[in-house]
Formats: sequence, structure tokens, C-alpha cells
Amino acid sequence: MIYRKGQRVLVQGITGKQGSFWTEKMAAMGTLISGGVNPKRAGETFLGVPVFASAKAAMADAPFDIAVMFIPPGAAKAAALDAIEAGAKGLVILTEHIPAQDVIAIREAARTAGTRIVGPNTAGLVTPGAGFVGIMPGHNPNIFQPGRIGVISRSGSLGTLICLNLTRAGLGQSAFIGIGGDPMIGTTTSDALRALNEDDGTDAIVMVGEIG
Repeated sequence: MIYRKGQRVLVQGITGKQGSFWTEKMAAMGTLISGGVNPKRAGETFLGVPVFASAKAAMADAPFDIAVMFIPPGAAKAAALDAIEAGAKGLVILTEHIPAQDVIAIREAARTAGTRIVGPNTAGLVTPGAGFVGIMPGHNPNIFQPGRIGVISRSGSLGTLICLNLTRAGLGQSAFIGIGGDPMIGTTTSDALRALNEDDGTDAIVMVGEIG
């Protein structure tokens, strides 16, 4: 669940407004974008990467390690299951307000397949100096700088504030893990804490909750 340099990322919903905006930012920071998914535009090249009809089709021609979802709630279950069945090692679910029954189905499929879910309703993952996956401003050097402090947050906005303060203090971050603000999530605070505790590049950890 810590993004590592060189991990390949598939963007589901790459041609949408948010998907295209954040794909450009991720790539600019060094995230390796292998391709995107939009069934209506399969076969095209968008932002310099191929677009596929599904994650399964993408895995066959442009293998990926992590899928990130810029997908509306009603279509989230199908997109998540597509990525899981394709063999994604990690799935970053940015979408909020996914129906509870769909989240249960997604988590069970991921458990069976051995896919690590971050989210739903996550802001994503950032490893300064390596790349980021999601909608955190990982490309902004005023907020994120390489350091040795890990950050775990349910809230994207509070996580951004903490990272800003760490950078202003000259400390920086080893990794940011946005576990998501929904009641049911795939990666818990304890899961993230364990990962950062075992990370050789992390000396201390900040844990942040959610507003409200």
C-alpha cells in the first residue's frame, strides 16, 4: 500500500475531467502510467498511453500493478471487479457513496484474489520522489517533500494540511497513505501503521482521522 517507484498504474476513467487532470499530474511526478480504461474510446491513445475497453484487456497488452478508479458510484462495483479479476495487486478506490452491498462484494472479491484495496473514498497514495496515485497534490513541492515521516489519514484535506506542516518544518514525508473516510474500507489504520512501521525509510508516523 506504499507506492514504490516503477509500479505501473492503470487509470480507470482516464478520459474524464478528473481522470485526465490527475493522470497528467501523476505522470509529471514520475508515476508510471501504463494505460487507461474507457470502453467507448478503446483503441485510442490518450495522454500518451493506450486506452482499453477493460482492465482485463489492459493487463494483456499493458500490464499494471495498481488500478486507480475515477469512476462514479453506480459503476464502481463493475470497475473494481474488472481490475481485481484482471490481477491488480492494488486497487485505489477514490469513489465515495458506493452502495454498501457493492463495497461488501468488492472487498470479498479482493480478499479472495489477494488484491490490496485502498479506500473507498480515499485521496490516494503519495511517495515523495517516487510518484503518487490518486487526487492528493503529490506534484506540489510546497506540500510534499522526501523525508522520513509517514502519514496515515482518513481525510484528504487534513492529510494535506499535515504534510504541508511537515514540509514547512523541514521534515518531509516517507509516504502518505490515505485509507479513506468511508465506514467500510479495505485498508485500516492498523494495516497502514503496520506497513509504515516495517518500512526502512520511515522513522515516525502521524495518524489523522476524519472531519466530523
